[in-house]
Amino acid sequence: MEAFELNAEKRQSTGRAENKRLRKTGRVPAIIYGGNGDPKMVSFNHNDLNHHLDNEAFFSHIIKINVEGGETEEAVLRALQRHPAKPFIEHADFLRIVAGEALRMSIPLHFIGEEVSPGVVDEDGVISHNMNDVEIECLPRDLPEYIEVDCSKLNLNDSVHLSNLVVPAGVQIVDLMGDEDEQNDQTVVTVQIPRAAVELEAEEEAEAEAAAAEEAEGEDSESADDGDSDGEDEDK
Repeated sequence: MEAFELNAEKRQSTGRAENKRLRKTGRVPAIIYGGNGDPKMVSFNHNDLNHHLDNEAFFSHIIKINVEGGETEEAVLRALQRHPAKPFIEHADFLRIVAGEALRMSIPLHFIGEEVSPGVVDEDGVISHNMNDVEIECLPRDLPEYIEVDCSKLNLNDSVHLSNLVVPAGVQIVDLMGDEDEQNDQTVVTVQIPRAAVELEAEEEAEAEAAAAEEAEGEDSESADDGDSDGEDEDK
């Protein structure tokens, strides 16, 4: 796993006006909380933080935060607030970790083997991702960067559920924790016929049924006409 470090400055004051001032100077107001310590109000260089956010692993990795004054914190990124219309980070929340204390994190899923899936190669199916990440619980030392989803053996209409995922030792999927009745074994990925193909097939079936109905109606009309002609001949 990669190592991530951030340098933080302490915030001497808080509030909307102070946060606005920080943002104007290229800083991102943030908080480090949880664990065995008090909440710590800090700020980060916007460009430095934004650069780290380009790396997917940053969202599921333990981050070393060097706070001015020689303090060091280990934390994970818990929440991020972005400007609704501009490419700016407005606030960040970091959860302090404690060795030996379990934490819950959303970990990205990496899908492998899609290009060799029999359902795709031989049966013209398409891979449909129902989930892109999964919430896990583990000790900080067991935190994985991602979890792989193997699609290489999936046939048409096959699925992979949470219970089929292979997770590292010490890692539990939150939806599968607890009693069996409480578990939520969600579908992660499926191989299906493309929607357009299904719609086309349904349309063709509808057209065929309509044509058959018209043909049957025509035959009934001809039969009725033949019956009327026979009746007229008998009257004569």
